[in-house]
Amino acid sequence: FAEENGKNTFCVIWIGDDFESSLLSFEKLDRASPDLWPEQLPGVAEFAASCKNPITNSPPKWMAELESEDIEMLKELGSLTTANLMEKVKGLQNLAYQLGLEESREMTRGKFLNILERPKK
Repeated sequence: FAEENGKNTFCVIWIGDDFESSLLSFEKLDRASPDLWPEQLPGVAEFAASCKNPITNSPPKWMAELESEDIEMLKELGSLTTANLMEKVKGLQNLAYQLGLEESREMTRGKFLNILERPKK
């Protein structure tokens, strides 16, 4: 690396017939310093440490709160192909849209009937 006329110039010295071996660096990097090598994603080290714990027979916390119907639904959704799962998602989106329309009609109806009027103080 040299500077010539205000421009940086790179010089590659090729020794021998093996270009790859000329690229090898024998520099030793000390990875013990957290300042030089900070954790790239905060919390990953703690998560990895928690995963190294021996496996127990107890279910995970999130699964303990599920009922048998919920577990059956998870198994059913897990067995669907990608196309079938996308179809299921589209059906849920359509259902949510229809419920939104129905709620909007009911809110408008309640407004016209003065059901939602606040009591006067």
